[in-house]
Amino acid sequence: MQKQTTTVNVGPRMLGQAPHRLMFFIGASNLMLAMAWWATWLLTTRWPLFGLHQPSPYAGWLHAFVMQYQVLPSFFFGFLLTTFPRWMGQPDIPRWRFLPVGIGLFGGQLTTLVGAVSNDVGIVVGAFMTLAGWSAGLLALAQPLLRETGTTWHARSCFAALLLGWIGLLAWIGFLLGASPLWAFASIKIGSFGLLLPVFVTVAHRMFPFFAGSVVAGYRQWRPLWVLAVFWALVLLHLGLELTHGYRWLWSADLPLLALTATLLVRWWPRGPKPAILAVLFIALAWLPVAFALYSAQSIAYAATGMFWLGRAPAHALFIGFFASVLVAMVTRVTQGHSGRPLVMPPVAWFAFATIQLVAVVRVIAEIAPDPMAWQALAACGWLLAFAPWVARIGRIYLSPRADGKPG
Repeated sequence: MQKQTTTVNVGPRMLGQAPHRLMFFIGASNLMLAMAWWATWLLTTRWPLFGLHQPSPYAGWLHAFVMQYQVLPSFFFGFLLTTFPRWMGQPDIPRWRFLPVGIGLFGGQLTTLVGAVSNDVGIVVGAFMTLAGWSAGLLALAQPLLRETGTTWHARSCFAALLLGWIGLLAWIGFLLGASPLWAFASIKIGSFGLLLPVFVTVAHRMFPFFAGSVVAGYRQWRPLWVLAVFWALVLLHLGLELTHGYRWLWSADLPLLALTATLLVRWWPRGPKPAILAVLFIALAWLPVAFALYSAQSIAYAATGMFWLGRAPAHALFIGFFASVLVAMVTRVTQGHSGRPLVMPPVAWFAFATIQLVAVVRVIAEIAPDPMAWQALAACGWLLAFAPWVARIGRIYLSPRADGKPG
């Protein structure tokens, strides 16, 4: 009697089964590649270990571009290409529409990093590849928006942020082609306050109270749309003041943003017992008012003294503390749920989340500590340590069929 054997389809073909598979796999790969280059550059700058050359543009600006326009948007597009149709009750976005997004963003970052370590021409080519992938993503997301009969404000908010990001990407390309360095400055600021922060807060506004209401008894969901409108007004005020160098007035945006984000934390925080995979979302959210407390202190001090005493500490409380923590929490949740696994925090996810809290603290302290470059290098290495096991696990999941045998 012959034994029956079953063939399990494991490999790159699985990435085309759903947008989040492809884009999260690319995002996880981009995450490690980008930080490996940055950690190596910081170590080489502080101690002559690897002999990396200073790229053109300056490595610090390039790091900001890669993280803001290539790494995190890979996750954005993976999430939004999956959820846009579901938010609007429409068919899933077909494979031929989301594959070019992944090719552009992954190829763009690879080419950018090759240019950073060898030939600066690669940085220009990588930016154009990123623009192509980004444009494909906007076109794919525009289709359900144009078809819907109602108004899904969270989708429109995310799309507006991605459109601002597309403008910031054009500004970066203009700088690479010879425009004023102010274009690079504008691109970096748009990436922070026009793209990343609005997408993160919009998704939190829609999903965090919903998640809590699904599992916490007696939880009252609070997510009025006026909160999103006020947030957009304040974040655009901050961005406008940054772009016009109105630094003495930054407090007028930062203090209200502190009040608003603290209110969100208090109103959204679920009291009583809650599963760990929910708790980490709100622990991550706690970094948002912390970041704006630092921004507010910085802007008030600048108005009084004309100096940025905290340097990039507020930005990294936002980028590492809030963005990276929410990334681990949300991607773990989506990966578990969409792969047919229980909604729990696996040990590697806990390790990544806990370690990234320490990394955020180290990077914030680096701005005021003696020998700041050594502290920055330590934080970058800590980032790699935090994410490596987590990335290995989720990467393997995206290359495998769902655990429950369902498609997707």
